[in-house]
Amino acid sequence: MSDRVVVLSQRPATVKNIYSIEFENPNRTPLNCRESPKFSQYFNTMWKELEEYDKAAETEKR
Repeated sequence: MSDRVVVLSQRPATVKNIYSIEFENPNRTPLNCRESPKFSQYFNTMWKELEEYDKAAETEKR
């Protein structure tokens, strides 16, 4: 399991954001993390950011 996630832009890729992933559970497994409320927060935040980049890229194509 990763301790950070790097969000990249579209090609040519540049680093847009780096998220430090912190779960308090000492017995950290993928299933335990998925069931954590923090997982949902990370997931939603990162996907919103990716959607913003996708919308911006579509605008630039026009």
